[in-house]
Amino acid sequence: MSPEERAPNNTHVSEPAKDTHEAFAHSFHDAKNGVSPAPLNPAFELQLPRVRHTLSELAALLIDARSLWDIRTFNCQTLPWEASFPALASFVLALEDEALEALDASQDRLYETLRQALETDLSQAGLSWNSALFSWQLTELKGTEQRSAALLPERQVSRFAAGIKGRKWEQISRFAAALSQSPTPYPVLEWCAGKGHLGRLVGAVSHKPVLSLEWQQQLCLDGEKEAQKRGVNQRFVCADAFSEEAELLQGEQHALALHACGELHLVLLRRAAAAQTRAISLSPCCYHLIQGEQYAGLSDSARATGLVLDKHGLQLPLNHSVVASAKENQDRLKEVQWRLGFDSLQRHLRRDDSYLPLPSVRQSQLSGSFDAFCRWACELKGLALPADFCGDEWLAQGCQRQRLTRRLDLVAHLFRPVIEQYLLLDRAAFLLESGYRVSLSAFCPPGVTPRNALIDARRD
Repeated sequence: MSPEERAPNNTHVSEPAKDTHEAFAHSFHDAKNGVSPAPLNPAFELQLPRVRHTLSELAALLIDARSLWDIRTFNCQTLPWEASFPALASFVLALEDEALEALDASQDRLYETLRQALETDLSQAGLSWNSALFSWQLTELKGTEQRSAALLPERQVSRFAAGIKGRKWEQISRFAAALSQSPTPYPVLEWCAGKGHLGRLVGAVSHKPVLSLEWQQQLCLDGEKEAQKRGVNQRFVCADAFSEEAELLQGEQHALALHACGELHLVLLRRAAAAQTRAISLSPCCYHLIQGEQYAGLSDSARATGLVLDKHGLQLPLNHSVVASAKENQDRLKEVQWRLGFDSLQRHLRRDDSYLPLPSVRQSQLSGSFDAFCRWACELKGLALPADFCGDEWLAQGCQRQRLTRRLDLVAHLFRPVIEQYLLLDRAAFLLESGYRVSLSAFCPPGVTPRNALIDARRD
């Protein structure tokens, strides 16, 4: 929809606030009526000198350890770092396959399991790494579960949550509950809104106007219908967030973005800082979805470290199956086996020892046979199979190579929290350098979503 389309006439939720919900609504209204906005939680507020120091420490570790985490495992036939980390290599090769999934699911357990072997190799090399960087995790805001349950009167919750999957609704309501702890007096700009579920909930609780930016027209139309039905003053602008049409950020505004991907949240931060937008609440996602091939940092502080990450490195924090089901994990392992089996086959057929990528695989293809998968892949890549082709040998090679890639991934995954902390502090440093006060916390536990970071910024 165009920016000129009218907002719904109703500017308040249709039913009066009651009980605990009323307290939250009052906290927003106090800010709206001239009372100073609630300050950032001092327990989570960041200071630029400390952030710069930590960025430097994280970057130094990542540069030292690049051989362990910056690996394209599908290209590997052996452990490429075995000579430099022999104790670690021996230890991971001796791990039982059945133990790998549980280790990968727990960052603390993973580090404690590999720690002794890693430290043996570091000692031999005269190196010492700060162990705390491997076990870093965000501290969760207290009370978001209780606050999320009380944001709206109970009779309204089912209507607002209708059509939203359970985990997604929990993410939205926890994010809104975190905002209710530090309310601001400003109208809301919801960035990359989809159907505007977050903005609609925040608008219902705060009774403030919401402007939602979304590039898909049908989602805008659906969102406006929902806002009208719920009596929320929410208007949509249908535009590409990268375009001039999306230059919607203003000074007296509170910008929200829940799981805005890569370049989309970087654009938001740059534009908000340029507009001196008074409040920003952001949960980043998909760091690797950037326009360039390499990332040198958003902040001056990060760029000064000299660390440069490519899309592979930026994606590493996302390689976590904490919310995946057992069936999803099983299918993922099977797909990797088959891809590696085909990779061994195609190297033989092409007489070329280099990786040949395949596109995404449909779930239905994994329910067939490995031979059928190879025929599909060979047809796709223009490779001829012998008439009597049997895939058993190549599947066996795929299974063996998967044992190697799983161990390479396991070691690389030690550095997931190191990279994610670096990326989050880079964004926080940019805001601090731009004159904001900034806090960093978790708005929900990682079981709800591993991307649970909340960067909250205020400009006095």
